[in-house]
Amino acid sequence: RPEPKYGVYATPEEQRARIQKPDATWALETGESVTDAAASASVGNDGTPRSAVDPARSRAIDRIVTFALLAYALVNVAVAALALVDFSQYAATVFEVMGIPGEFTNLGGGQTWGAAAAVALIIGYLITAWFSVRRTMAGKIAWWVPLVGAVVTHVVVGALAIVPLMSDPAFAAYLTSIS
Repeated sequence: RPEPKYGVYATPEEQRARIQKPDATWALETGESVTDAAASASVGNDGTPRSAVDPARSRAIDRIVTFALLAYALVNVAVAALALVDFSQYAATVFEVMGIPGEFTNLGGGQTWGAAAAVALIIGYLITAWFSVRRTMAGKIAWWVPLVGAVVTHVVVGALAIVPLMSDPAFAAYLTSIS
């Protein structure tokens, strides 16, 4: 017998099985409320509860969100890593935004720590992307991995980037003047 299409050949029982809705008539004939029948219909053959959301659809949404976050992070990592490599310009921007008088003078330390921060940023992104792909391929929820990875990576990068700023005399004098 051919597979029924759009319920044309399907019996009412086959239709209910296909769309997974309980038979309300049967529930009323047995004296059971419709909500009890719906609750019993939401239990699988092994007794475990079935989700109201289609798992394939939720996995697709999770993949879209995960990879959109990873794509956004990739752009941010590329821009930030390039900025950190040129640490003297990065520090000049920080000084300007914070209203610090003077210039950044710790150029040697800035280049070293800026490069270290850029490398940490790239490594943090790669680890986050690898872990996200692994969870996605395993069928697990992964949308949170890029968010947690971004927070952890930026804490490390921020710690590396603040070292040359704290050792700059103009920055230290500014911090002393505001406290």
